[in-house]
Amino acid sequence: MKPRISFLLNPVGTPSNQRKFAQHLVLCLLSALFLVTGCKKDVEIEPTPVNNTLTANAGADQETQVGQVVTLDGSSSKDSENKSFTFQWAILRKPAKSQVTLAGATTAKPTFTPDEVGEYELELTVANANGKSTDKVLVTAAVSQPVTINQNISVRTVLTDRIANPELPDYIVARSVAVTAELTINPGVVIAFERDTRMDINDNGGIIIAKGEPNKRIRFMGVEKTKGYWVGIMVYSGSNANVFENIDVMHTGSRFMLSGIKAGMGLFGSSKAQIALKNSVFSDNDGYGLYVQEGSILREFATNTFRNHTEAGILIDAVNVPKLDVTSVFTGNNGRNVVEIMSSVVKGGKDDEIVWKGFADKTPYRMTGILTINAGWKLEPDVTIEMARDAEIRVDNSAYLIARGTPTEKITITGVSRTPGYWRGLISYSTSAQNVIEYAEISNAGSLALVSGKKANIALYGAKSTMSIKNAKISGSAGHGIYVGYGSVLNNDAATANTFENNGAANVMIDK
Repeated sequence: MKPRISFLLNPVGTPSNQRKFAQHLVLCLLSALFLVTGCKKDVEIEPTPVNNTLTANAGADQETQVGQVVTLDGSSSKDSENKSFTFQWAILRKPAKSQVTLAGATTAKPTFTPDEVGEYELELTVANANGKSTDKVLVTAAVSQPVTINQNISVRTVLTDRIANPELPDYIVARSVAVTAELTINPGVVIAFERDTRMDINDNGGIIIAKGEPNKRIRFMGVEKTKGYWVGIMVYSGSNANVFENIDVMHTGSRFMLSGIKAGMGLFGSSKAQIALKNSVFSDNDGYGLYVQEGSILREFATNTFRNHTEAGILIDAVNVPKLDVTSVFTGNNGRNVVEIMSSVVKGGKDDEIVWKGFADKTPYRMTGILTINAGWKLEPDVTIEMARDAEIRVDNSAYLIARGTPTEKITITGVSRTPGYWRGLISYSTSAQNVIEYAEISNAGSLALVSGKKANIALYGAKSTMSIKNAKISGSAGHGIYVGYGSVLNNDAATANTFENNGAANVMIDK
């Protein structure tokens, strides 16, 4: 071995070969030095491993019901050095149709409400400068069972939203119930009624406060979602606290409420029942949507919708008509797309002027019998009144009528059937100088004599009964267009200031 070493260190050969060997040796030594230096540099820049002191704990798995609030609990997570850390929760998995989100996802105890049956898997991540840690929790939601209501509500009661899905009932009314105490129904509550059941809000203690929200409506519906399944809501209570807001009433009309009337909700006049009704929908009822009996009170009425009823959307008395707002909708595929008015009286104080407005959706008023005017009565432009067979309008001596339309928005009073001689007519006994009909169309009256054996679209009768009629179209009477009794006063140019068509007798008949 020594001679070999000697050979390497003392190479044999010419001086030239010796020089080449020396150069080669130097290069090898430099390369080795470079490799060693490079390895040392890599070791120096490698990050020092972090000592992770965090342990996430997402809490125990839970079982719950759809619609019940779930509170997650990551408060048992810890840092072994007692350093503070952040929370971040995420939903990893949920049922296909679920729309849930977490409230308070960066807190130790976020919440969510399962809206579908199935499993909800969630993950908690805790983190700080020492590192991070994750843990998972599983929440299983089953179908929530509705609570059965089978007894009268005689103590103060609050019904809460138990199930998030608005198609599933929170409560089922198994038998008709009477409410004789204050009943509050929270937003989102769904109450389903068994066949032929009803809810009575009774006087002398009964109060209902049903205030939903636009996205959490209160629903009164049938267990089976068909017209005529349950009776409806009968309000006898005269409390000024009664309110229905953002509610839906559906599937009623299995039996008559009163006097042969079926409706989703009825207000009864004998006890002066009253409600406020706003932003509500009455639909798919066998009968009317809302029945307002004479003597009852619509305290407020705004932005309500009536659709898919076998009768009209609403049956109301004349006193409550002015409470109807112009934006409510009564023309949604009802048996009769009208505001139906029972035989009743327009009345008010000595100086009151009762105004009937035209609706944005052009809904006509329809009189089913005699309309008696005992106060100042004003019809706004574009109002249409349809009169039932043989119905009539009477303006008493102490009242007056202002029916002033415009050239483009005329007032119309005609028969339900647009045929001559269908309804009885309009008769005025009023001596008021305010009586006026202008830019209006009055047609198809004269089914029966209005007074003194005379048939007419319009009749003035009595000493100094007064009216001005101009720019009107008077047509289709089975008798006279206008009849003026002895001593009554009509503007002198009535025969020329108006248009007359297809009247059975004289256009203007004046007794002298």
